[in-house]
Amino acid sequence: MSRQIIHTDHAPAAVGTYSQAVKVGNTVYISGQIGLDPTSMTLAEGFVNQANQVMANLEAICQAAGGSLSQVVKFNVSLTDLADFNALNEIFVARLSAPYPARAAVQVAALPKGAVVEIEAILYLY
Repeated sequence: MSRQIIHTDHAPAAVGTYSQAVKVGNTVYISGQIGLDPTSMTLAEGFVNQANQVMANLEAICQAAGGSLSQVVKFNVSLTDLADFNALNEIFVARLSAPYPARAAVQVAALPKGAVVEIEAILYLY
């Protein structure tokens, strides 16, 4: 089975040696996204703004792969402060519909560029 690199200018360019996403068969593995604006490459201010930008970046990558956020089967969330967990849930409720995908959320010591949230996703195209 071959792999296809997914890229869109509607999400931030990679800030390291990785691709925005890789598609293998019907599964798309989306690299962790932080709250960078794809045009200015500046980080949004505060948890809620960063998390909303992250979800917009993920949505853009899903669309570039031929899917949507509703087809994500798993999110992995890294937070620098678990006190933001309730706000995270509110953002997920606003952007997703039940039945919700699987999810993990962990607190980490630090994230790239001083971000407070990073989310990666696994998308299944059906």
